[in-house]
Amino acid sequence: MRGGLSPRRDLPLRQPRVVVAGGAGPLGSAVLEHLLAGPFSPVGVLARQSMGTALRELQVWQTPGWQTAPLALQQADIGIVVFDRGRSRHGREEAFVQPAAEELPALAAWLLGCGVQHLVVVLPHAPGLLPQALRAGLASLDEQAVAQLGFEQVVFVRPARATTAERSPGPLLNRVAQGMLQQMHWMVPAREQALRAAKVAAFVAELSAVLPAAPPGTRVAAPELIWDWAQPGGGRPLLQAWLQGQALPASRPTRARW
Repeated sequence: MRGGLSPRRDLPLRQPRVVVAGGAGPLGSAVLEHLLAGPFSPVGVLARQSMGTALRELQVWQTPGWQTAPLALQQADIGIVVFDRGRSRHGREEAFVQPAAEELPALAAWLLGCGVQHLVVVLPHAPGLLPQALRAGLASLDEQAVAQLGFEQVVFVRPARATTAERSPGPLLNRVAQGMLQQMHWMVPAREQALRAAKVAAFVAELSAVLPAAPPGTRVAAPELIWDWAQPGGGRPLLQAWLQGQALPASRPTRARW
């Protein structure tokens, strides 16, 4: 009787497991840093070779490639694929797997085989700085093939708005004109400017934390959503409302930086 009257003790929920493909580069390393500071355990990262780490929560997934069978001993709930330029082709960053854009469908299928049900694909925050090969691959990214694989949720995070000029620089005069326009970025309203890697990474980490509770579906996070999320009136409530398909409050107009 006494035991039946005692309050029920809920067992603590297991923290979501997350794995990152593309942990190198300014954006990829920032995403890893924010995930390690978030409610995830463990945080896995795909690597081509063994890596020593002093971080208890960081788990190195050494794999020769996703052309092989999924890793039986390593499973994750959330997969994050980051496309970014590498800062260095030596040392530690060389050990990380840096996926190519055309490999995304195969990589996504491999992650699905590792138990991943929630997939976040993060596109570059500064497309103009990418190598031409990666830029061309992203221009023909097969998003539909990924969405049809069977994930509960797929989110494509687009921190920057791609332009025709970025996809195909064209003749010399066009490239010169594009460079001159990029120098005038301070005349563009803040909401339309490229976001910093740290801000995009923080958005990705919070998105990954709330995504499992959202309704199933495929979504695209536009630059304006990330900018609104970063404002004082945004944050997790705005992100959760967006995931639930609710109407978002109109953003206040931003002044151009003249």
